[in-house]
Amino acid sequence: MKKRLLEMVVISDVHLGTYGCHAKELLSYLQSIKPKILILNGDLIDIWQFRKSYFPKSHLKVIKKIIDLASKGTKVYYITGNHDEMLRKFSDFQLGNIALVDKLVLEIDGKKAWVFHGDVFDSSVQHAKWIAKLGSKGYDYLILLNRLINWFLIKLNKEPYSLSKRIKASVKKAVKFIGDFEKTATDLGIDNQYDYVICGHIHEPKIKTVRNAKGNITYLNSGDWIENLTALEYNKKRWKIYQHSTEAAVSEDEEYFSRENELSDALATYLNKR
Repeated sequence: MKKRLLEMVVISDVHLGTYGCHAKELLSYLQSIKPKILILNGDLIDIWQFRKSYFPKSHLKVIKKIIDLASKGTKVYYITGNHDEMLRKFSDFQLGNIALVDKLVLEIDGKKAWVFHGDVFDSSVQHAKWIAKLGSKGYDYLILLNRLINWFLIKLNKEPYSLSKRIKASVKKAVKFIGDFEKTATDLGIDNQYDYVICGHIHEPKIKTVRNAKGNITYLNSGDWIENLTALEYNKKRWKIYQHSTEAAVSEDEEYFSRENELSDALATYLNKR
């Protein structure tokens, strides 16, 4: 396979160890690229929901691939997020080409980039962690249900459907939270004279220029590998959002449901507890 040479790639919110994670698709993407710098911008592993009974080989292969990239010269920055916050006690640790940090400032072609996960702006995480964890578990089962629904839809030759995106778009508080998140990040970035502010956390891939009375900044969000299957790519002085084929993702779900029963069994177990 011919690999695409890239200067920088940013991925976030992979949530390895959860049912909603599209690890096979991420592995396919990582096998197709050769970046000089790979930034894992938080929530690579979902320690909040980690369970010994569920960590498939495909999830482990993603970790092995990242280590393989580092061993072949890629500089890997692992930025901690809220779901892998336990790693923050080891911040500023470096092993070979892999560095574990809480935030990162990089110079990119003469411009300054401020990179961090973004949970610092989330009051539910900072002040009521148990609520955030409860919501996270509900989100995981919502994604599980959605994957089961989409498996049936593909059988009926119907388009896949995103329950969580529909809910986010219809709930005013969710829309406001995303807007507030982006405004807070960009205002702080402009105040500190950064050219780019790069986040994850809210699972909303985006590139946009924001201006206020003090200046302007480019806001970038790498999205996630639960629903959007996106990454940020930087090459030849240009940023773009990479999006993995949603058709491929549905195809993987079909293969998974035809071979395994973990997802359907987990959903049945959850529903029986309700």
